[in-house]
Amino acid sequence: MIERNYRENDSDIFLTIAITCYNEEKYIVNSIDTILKALRRMDFSYEIIVIDDASKDNSVQIIQQYMETHPDSSLILQANKRNYGWAHNYVEGAFLGHGKYYKICVGDNAQPEEALVEIFRQIGKADIIITYPDQSGIVGKTLFRKFLSRLFTFLVNTISGYNISYYNGLPVHVRYDILRWHPLNYGFGFQADIITCLLDQGASYLQMPTALIDRKGASSGALTFKNALSVVHTLLEIAMRRLKRTLYRGKTAKPMEVKRLNNRQGRVD
Repeated sequence: MIERNYRENDSDIFLTIAITCYNEEKYIVNSIDTILKALRRMDFSYEIIVIDDASKDNSVQIIQQYMETHPDSSLILQANKRNYGWAHNYVEGAFLGHGKYYKICVGDNAQPEEALVEIFRQIGKADIIITYPDQSGIVGKTLFRKFLSRLFTFLVNTISGYNISYYNGLPVHVRYDILRWHPLNYGFGFQADIITCLLDQGASYLQMPTALIDRKGASSGALTFKNALSVVHTLLEIAMRRLKRTLYRGKTAKPMEVKRLNNRQGRVD
């Protein structure tokens, strides 16, 4: 694992969750409810920061109303005055939070309650908890986007030298690592950027299959020219780090695999 020169007990909050929201008025309440239900089944402390990225719909008003009617949820709302993008908000959530560990979630309720509980149970076993789609795949995702995801994963693995199953699965990190080695790429490929960067630093990681739902399908804004450029940027950054790692013979992380929990007692097969 990474050696860190900081006091891990500076905060008594175990997990910070940031929920990114942009025009999610149809999904944001269900997303918050799902995350809260999963967290309340755990025995650790947490905080939830909702970051609205200048939504043009009624997302902010709906979140504010939810906070008023659920004062025990301890939600924190960060309402951006302008749109910064998902990657910027990912880093911003880490700076706003106080937890030892950090997880990003999206406002369209992409991860079911049981999937979140399984992920939360693995926190602390490695520096990074990396999730990838289970046998059912990403429900609702088009065949073309599945192809692009597999191509992106193949390219990142080929360039970086790692063997990660999926880079865009909303992993769990040590929050300090995001503050210390936050991604240089603020586009669509930022998750691959930060994961490969931390692996270059010697971070340990654990991969586990989980259920993922793409509720927007073809209406997703992922397929844009801007995002395509950001992917190229990501691949170039990873290639440069691979070159540096090769020249200086840096150490790489060793993976730890965790299979799906298949019973209520939480035993890992």
